[in-house]
Amino acid sequence: MKVRKAVITAAGRGTRMYPATSIVQKELLPMVDRDGLTKPVIQIICEEAFDAGIEEICIVVSPGDEVQFKQYFHGLSDELLPAFKGKEWALKESEKLAKMEKAITFVTQHTPEGYGHAVYQTREFVGNEPFLLMLGDHIYISTTGERCAKQLIDAYHLSGADALSAVKPTAEALLHLFGTMRGSPLNTGGKLYRVDAIKEKPSAEYARESLVTPGVNPGYYLCHFGMHVFPPALFDALEKQITDNLREKGEIQLTSAQEMMRKHLGRYYCLEVTGERYDTGIPFGLMETQIALALAGVHRQEIVESLARLLTQQLVTVKKQ
Repeated sequence: MKVRKAVITAAGRGTRMYPATSIVQKELLPMVDRDGLTKPVIQIICEEAFDAGIEEICIVVSPGDEVQFKQYFHGLSDELLPAFKGKEWALKESEKLAKMEKAITFVTQHTPEGYGHAVYQTREFVGNEPFLLMLGDHIYISTTGERCAKQLIDAYHLSGADALSAVKPTAEALLHLFGTMRGSPLNTGGKLYRVDAIKEKPSAEYARESLVTPGVNPGYYLCHFGMHVFPPALFDALEKQITDNLREKGEIQLTSAQEMMRKHLGRYYCLEVTGERYDTGIPFGLMETQIALALAGVHRQEIVESLARLLTQQLVTVKKQ
């Protein structure tokens, strides 16, 4: 069945981005995208999904936050149109936003009970279809001409997987940040694996003992990239977690539901996508993301020259100290 729906979770409070997030959700913080246009993080992520063939998106929000998102996702009002006279690029963007508005719905996570709990709120939207799941504060930048989400969806259809998670070989020192998988290679290219185990933010000791994947460089592990294609069966596992109050660190974890679901699926695979993930939900991550977008975009030459100048100035300052 074609993957035509996507779920994006955007219900976090963004406390690490305070004080800016006292007036705006972190997913609405602006960035200059690869095309040179200024957009909020959530639009860049939605465009990732739409460019991969997604037709409908459901965004999970906190109570009261839906209003700000809806205020953004619509075209220019009649009152504002005169101010943009002659700016054809802006009118095209307005048309794009109006089109996106029709394809986006919202659901509310009324209580902050974890990532898995947030995803569960979209059960009715998803229905009986496979769906793409993405994080609302992660931006994905492909290092090929093909979007990361499209790589994942295409591989899902070609492989015949029941579920497919995007992964990235990640250094042991960063395991405390990611859900981690152990896989068995399924092709000679080493990009597609059968998932044999899943653990949320494992310790280095546990990873060495239980999560080593053949073919992955020593000291590296297959960690979540921040996007998945899941079947509706995921909601059965999440419902079990919620009904039986099966929590980790006080929350309903998606990773626990993934592991529960994996045991009942014949073909749960993971794919090493060609690209990078960037976390805009922390100050350093937001800065790093903007640099990465600039280096991958239309202003690449200018930003390279600017960075070279700034680094030279920094070296001169260090030598004088």
